[in-house]
Amino acid sequence: MTTSKSIPSFSERLERAAPSLFILPAVLVVLFLSLFPLVLSLYISVSKITLQSTGVKFDFIGLTNYRKFLSGTEQKVLIGSLGDLSVLGWLIFGLALVGLVWPIVGYIRRPARGNKLGGLLGRVINVALFGLLAWLIVSTLFTVDGKGRPGTLVVTLLYVAVGITMQYLIGLGLALLCVQQLSGRRFFRIVFLLPMMITPVGVGYLFRMLADTSKGPFASLWTGLGLKDYSWASNAWGARGAVMIGDIWQWTPFMFIVLVAALEAIPVEPYEAAQVDGASGWQVFRNITLPAIIPVSATLVLIRLIESFKLIDLPNILTNGGPGTATETITLYAYRIWRANDWGGSAALAYILLFLVSVVATAYANFVRSRVES
Repeated sequence: MTTSKSIPSFSERLERAAPSLFILPAVLVVLFLSLFPLVLSLYISVSKITLQSTGVKFDFIGLTNYRKFLSGTEQKVLIGSLGDLSVLGWLIFGLALVGLVWPIVGYIRRPARGNKLGGLLGRVINVALFGLLAWLIVSTLFTVDGKGRPGTLVVTLLYVAVGITMQYLIGLGLALLCVQQLSGRRFFRIVFLLPMMITPVGVGYLFRMLADTSKGPFASLWTGLGLKDYSWASNAWGARGAVMIGDIWQWTPFMFIVLVAALEAIPVEPYEAAQVDGASGWQVFRNITLPAIIPVSATLVLIRLIESFKLIDLPNILTNGGPGTATETITLYAYRIWRANDWGGSAALAYILLFLVSVVATAYANFVRSRVES
């Protein structure tokens, strides 16, 4: 005897679909707010916009805006001036290539899991892209007679690499101190958070005042060091150093507070067992503390990685991107040409930055996942 399934009535189908129908308006609004600016800016990046008495005129020009940054009139600003590599440059580039190729060798030697050909192809593309970035960095920073000049792309990568590294190391060191049973640790937890409470604009003006060697609060110190009337903004590396120090000072507390929470969440039993076994402090940190905070650290670094590429406040206020364009980031560069009414070029730069951030963030996430899985 066979029984036929009853067909749900209209009211039953409507009841099942009710949750989706209630959520749908919110989803559509979020999608519109997220996708519309992306699509519009993409159209602007391939257009030339001119203001007319009758309104705004859009002329489709294809990839001209991208071409002028990568191989045209603005190439030296974005890419920089390349020079012949010095011995140190060749050494650094060789080490970078070894570091990029070595994970591919390990991936090939591992047992096949899933689509190994697709994974290998993705890794080869990553090596090509990051190898190109490595060549660009050493060709502008480590050249014979210093003839190379880094563009805004290399300067941005420099801020990201140095800033995140120092922020994490200092934040981890302070966090390790503040989870110890030391007197006054609660007071210092509050003090260490103060820089994060100041707006980026305020931090920019603060460091602009501190770096003033003629009438700032540290004027007597600079005079004692023989730096009276020295202008940090007139020296490329001095200005870059000031921007990096300000960025590190502002965002180290973010690393610190998250790492403190991660350290305090580690159970005490492994530490007690290690103490009974006579493990040294370094062994405890390497085998217990570090593995326990790796998931939090990976997410923390990824957040700061994405945010660091958008640095604009400090170099704009502290050095105004100078001297020349020595401290200018891609975001500040896009803002500067936007103010000059080159809206198509500004949108093209934004998409170049989007591509760069996506590649770096994806490669970092894949690297962390491969390390965790292995």
